[in-house]
Amino acid sequence: MLFSSITFLFLFLPVVLAVYYIVPFKAKNIVLLIASLFFYAWGEPVYVILMILSIMLNYFCGRDIKENEEDPRRAKLGVIFAVAANLFVLGFFKYYGFLIETLNAMLPIDIPYRELPLPVGISFYTFQAISYILDVYWKKAQPQNNILYFALYISMFPQLIAGPIVQYADIEEQLRRRHMGIRKIGEGAQLFIIGLAKKVILANSTGAVFEQVSGMAAGNLSILTAWIGVFSYAFQIYFDFSGYSDMALGLGRMFGFEFRKNFDYPYVSKSVTEFWRRWHISLSTWFREYVYIPLGGNRCSVSRNIFNLMVVWALTGMWHGAAWNFIAWGVYYGVILVLEKYVWGAYVDRLPNVVRHIYAGVLVLVGWVFFFSPSLGYAIRYLFAMIGGGAGIVDSEGAFLLVTHWLLYLVSVLGCSAFGMSVLRGVIRAPRNAKLRTAAAVVIYIGMFLISVAFLVTDTFNPFLYFRF
Repeated sequence: MLFSSITFLFLFLPVVLAVYYIVPFKAKNIVLLIASLFFYAWGEPVYVILMILSIMLNYFCGRDIKENEEDPRRAKLGVIFAVAANLFVLGFFKYYGFLIETLNAMLPIDIPYRELPLPVGISFYTFQAISYILDVYWKKAQPQNNILYFALYISMFPQLIAGPIVQYADIEEQLRRRHMGIRKIGEGAQLFIIGLAKKVILANSTGAVFEQVSGMAAGNLSILTAWIGVFSYAFQIYFDFSGYSDMALGLGRMFGFEFRKNFDYPYVSKSVTEFWRRWHISLSTWFREYVYIPLGGNRCSVSRNIFNLMVVWALTGMWHGAAWNFIAWGVYYGVILVLEKYVWGAYVDRLPNVVRHIYAGVLVLVGWVFFFSPSLGYAIRYLFAMIGGGAGIVDSEGAFLLVTHWLLYLVSVLGCSAFGMSVLRGVIRAPRNAKLRTAAAVVIYIGMFLISVAFLVTDTFNPFLYFRF
């Protein structure tokens, strides 16, 4: 089920919220757990069993690690088993086909295999489960004794499908007690509506332009059209994923949960290092705390630190998809981050801010080419077109797209920065009377919601990009 669907907005969410607030507090987690399992089963009726098995495995492994904390060897074996089991399941569904295809391409063999559909959200809830196991082992959190509470942590529908990745230590207390009420519902609704508008108005609109450009052969793209395509994708993936994250945070707040923000205006960054502090914050945090630091982090020699960074970014690329272009994308960022840290970072910091913004923006846009390309060969051809290796500098297609979509790009630029939100808040706070300010907020947010619904009515299917990861 999609957040950006009529069924979710006008049936599932109102019913679940109504039941959730009617029942006593002791039953609220049960209601939310049942709703979450139903939400997942709506689109993945078979794979909900896989998620339940994951819940059972990690629940009992966490208990076992705690019971053996006085025996470090057995506790460590328990951690290894739990992490390996989680990674095996994730690897089987996500990389099995990729591995067989690679072997068939490299060796004079033809291994037949059946392509398996990827369970939606498996990368996210598997990483949450691993973080729980490691937090218990490192004594950052106590194991959850109530299996219903643990099941809710893994399956909670607001952030189940595409994050943010919630660490157990951040939500442990909220599973037992949390503040709820009309104010929280209102705050959550505002966040949700902003995310919905990002997705259905901006992401889908810029995505339509990108689809038009990507449908052309890379060799037939002019410089202008190629850059319009990559800018369109950059806007699409930001508004798509940050929109989902806003909706997830808003839904969580409606039910009394507070999740950490997942985006902090990444396109205003002045370096690639800063970009990754602002983009998909929960994933960057996960890799830092559960891979980079255990490998030794930066408290080691330069050569070892470079190795640690490259391992993390190769794994980050693999996490996003079972294809060589994703691995290349991860390695690309690993190399850039190493160079910023040890080669040219100090020089970049001394450049004028405008130049630093352009520097970071160009490198990020190049990265998106690897990300959206169906193959490495296509990525190279597309990058070649961006520097003039296609159909010249300007063509009629690029000029038409620019003239007909300039307002969309202007709004997208505003939406990518804090300035856009400050304008919205400024309009709401303009009236001096408190009641008028409240009325202005209600009118604006209801207007955004109705416009978003109007876009949804004409769009039959609009999945989130990160669902496939």
